[in-house]
Amino acid sequence: MDSQADSPAPNEDKKPDRNDLVSKATEKTTSFAQYSGIAFQMLGTIGLGVYAGLKLDEWQGNARPIWTIVLSLTAIGASLYLFIKQLTR
Repeated sequence: MDSQADSPAPNEDKKPDRNDLVSKATEKTTSFAQYSGIAFQMLGTIGLGVYAGLKLDEWQGNARPIWTIVLSLTAIGASLYLFIKQLTR
């Protein structure tokens, strides 16, 4: 009796296991959702900073949009800080 008859040939391709395919798809979906969430968080932070700056400039009657510039740059810095902080997790 030949014991190698039951085992597949070394060069024969194995069919991927269903659990492996599901875990890879889940991993890709999870990372996509994580990075999409980070993008929306950045968009919201910057948008809120610009909106608050516009309202402050409107309320104070500034000829130059000083608050819009300051708060938008601050919001960009804060969103980049949060982005880097979430990537290092």
